[in-house]
Order: sequence, then structure tokens, then C-alpha cells
Amino acid sequence: MKSITLFLLLQGLALVQPSGAEADEVTYTTRIKQIVDAQCIGCHGADSPEYHEFKANMRKYEQSSKGPRMDSYTYLIYFIGWPDSGAIMRRLDDGKNTKEGRPGNMFKYLGSTEEERQKNLSLFREWVGNWTLKRWADITKEEMTGIKVAY
Repeated sequence: MKSITLFLLLQGLALVQPSGAEADEVTYTTRIKQIVDAQCIGCHGADSPEYHEFKANMRKYEQSSKGPRMDSYTYLIYFIGWPDSGAIMRRLDDGKNTKEGRPGNMFKYLGSTEEERQKNLSLFREWVGNWTLKRWADITKEEMTGIKVAY
């Protein structure tokens, strides 16, 4: 009887365990939040202004080394999908796919070494899905649909 109970318990646990693919999926909670907390919170944390306040007083906040608030999933996706579509991608991009070849102004903050920056950029790219540098006015519905940003 004990072996049957143990067997059923183990079978039940196997059903709720993520598969290999799900366990490796890059989500906000599994990988991105840790990068944001380590690399971005100093300028984009809870004491930073929300998007509209930042836009209204950009110079003031930039002079005090504050960017728009991005310390949660909800705040962060403002800069991926809407209203500031592609902002994260433009700022974190390494520049390898642009005409000018220049990295975005926040790429240097993705890590202390080129290897760490490329690793973190790769995780962001995987998380976002459709890595586009386009703004809201230029992005197509199909491109917007390709953005994943799993929580």
C-alpha cells in the first residue's frame, strides 16, 4: 500500500514539474528581473519617476541620473510594447544590426565585461522575442504580435 501511495504521489509531482523547455524559458521572473535588479535599479528604481512624469521633466531627471521607472514587469513593458515601443531594444542593443554600428546608450550598463553584456543582451532578446528598434508609429501589428515578454 505504501509503495502505491508513494508511486501516485511521485506521479502527481511529475505532472506539476515544468518540462525541460519550460524550465529553461526566459521569463521576467526567472531571468530578467535579476538583471534589472543588478544592473538598472540605481537609475530606474522605485524612486524614479513614472513614464509620463519623466517625459514631462526629462532634463531635470537626467541631470540627477534618473531614468524612467522600470523596477517591475508592469513598468518595464512600457518600454517594449507601448507607449514607448522599442525603447528597451534601442537602448540595450549592441549596435551590430544598425547602419551606424553604435550600441544603445544603456548597452554598457548590461554588465561589467563585454562577455557579461552580450550574455545579458542575449537573455533580453530571447525574452522580448521580436527584437525591433522601431517606434510605435513604425511598428506593424505582426511585429508587435511577435513580442513575447513572458512574466
